[in-house]
Amino acid sequence: MAGMVRQTRIILEMIKFEHTVFALPFAIMSAVFAAGGLPPWATLGWILVAMVGARSCAMAFNRLADAGIDGENPRTAMRAIPAGLITSKAVAVFTAVSAGLLVLAAWRLNPLAFALSPVALVTIMGYSYAKRFTAFAHVWLGLALAIAPVGAWIAVVGRFDVLPLLLGLAVLLWVVGFDVIYACQDVDFDNGRGLHSIPARLGIRGALILSAGLHVLMIGVLVAVPNLAAASGIALGVPYRLALVAVAALLTYEHAIVRPSDLSRVNAAFFTMNGVISLVLMAACVVDVLYW
Repeated sequence: MAGMVRQTRIILEMIKFEHTVFALPFAIMSAVFAAGGLPPWATLGWILVAMVGARSCAMAFNRLADAGIDGENPRTAMRAIPAGLITSKAVAVFTAVSAGLLVLAAWRLNPLAFALSPVALVTIMGYSYAKRFTAFAHVWLGLALAIAPVGAWIAVVGRFDVLPLLLGLAVLLWVVGFDVIYACQDVDFDNGRGLHSIPARLGIRGALILSAGLHVLMIGVLVAVPNLAAASGIALGVPYRLALVAVAALLTYEHAIVRPSDLSRVNAAFFTMNGVISLVLMAACVVDVLYW
């Protein structure tokens, strides 16, 4: 039992379990929009299970797929699998269990969510191989996380709609933008190993300019959300608009602390700022819909 607990702890650290915070708030936001208030607790619970299962499956599979590459990269050589802290077999079992959680949650939610669960799994797991053949691997990652608000909407009402697709577009632009920043750390390694990324294709300066442009577009999409929400009977007021200002300020700061000549604060830009961004937006939307 102690060994299993230790292995689980290593895996959770390896997949950065706490970074589920990136996409989960957008799923909750979309679920609240879909319900026009607080969805049933059981629905929220299964959405949480689906999100945790999907994200854990995606990250664990990524560590499996990239174990050899990680071992060659000085920045990632101490990750759990290449460092010998855990076996590939144990991570494969964790991946399968996590995928099963997603499918189980989708089955408990509604038929459409269950039918689409294999599509979600192919998308989130396929990302792990994208950088081997395309510089647009960042877009694939964005699509994988953009599933969150769309899937949560389907979980609540059992159908597609335009509003969650708009939220998904905002997530896609946001994720591609910050993943491009993160990938700047590995430009030399990627070029030497024949791996593809936008920084490897455009250079660090060009990649950072593109990232900033994507985040400007994300703000533009979020500005359009209240009008579309109003058409669905959802009124977004002062809290949402204050959150937009906060998000714009946080993104501006994120880009200010990362320069082509100084990537030392990439982790702060990637992890801290983006975690705060998603939580601020979620909190504002929940307050707007439930209390404002």
